[in-house]
Order: sequence, then structure tokens, then C-alpha cells
Amino acid sequence: MNGIERPDDFESRRAHLRKLADSELHAYFWELAEKIVDPLIDEARTHTTPSIERAVLLRMGFSSFEAKALVDQMRGRGLLGHGAGHLVLNLATARNLSVRAAGEALLDGHHWEVLST
Repeated sequence: MNGIERPDDFESRRAHLRKLADSELHAYFWELAEKIVDPLIDEARTHTTPSIERAVLLRMGFSSFEAKALVDQMRGRGLLGHGAGHLVLNLATARNLSVRAAGEALLDGHHWEVLST
């Protein structure tokens, strides 16, 4: 090992954990894990990218050309933050269409007013 060796302080750092039962250690681990992950989850809920939204539409059965066109139109209308797949699904539900038909209708310029409200 190169550089300065770190002092062995394991015993002092684990002193507060020594009295915990296995179930308490397990709960404490998950509490700490949630604290670490919470900011990432918040970021994911409030931020997206066109690439992520295209990937969602691809998994919904749209071609890459269709996905790109839908994302570009949603982005241009300021709707992308709502989630491309979410918007297509909501339109399909509201108009009693298949997901595919809803996406195709949007590509043809129809039903954007439903998404804008």
C-alpha cells in the first residue's frame, strides 16, 4: 500500500452499533440506504431527458423515428416534463384508444389539446 496508512479506528467507529441486535442493524442499514438514495429518487422524479423519454416510448412499441418525433413535439409544447409515456397512456385512456393509436394520433397532429389541459 502506497501513501499514508490510515489508523485502525474500526472499534471506535462501530461502538454505537455494538449493542444493536441483528434486526436493528438491518433496519439501520436500510435507513441509511434510503438517506443515500432519496436525493437520487427526487432527481429522477423531477428531471428527465429526451433520451429517457424516447426509451420509454420504444418500450411501448413505437419505432425510433416515431419516438423521436413524439418527444420532439412534446418538448416543443413544454409537455415533456410530464413523461412521454405517461402522456400517451393518459390520452389512450381518455379517448378509449390503444396506446399505439394514441401515439399515431399525436403524430398526425390530433388530440394535443387533451394533453395541454
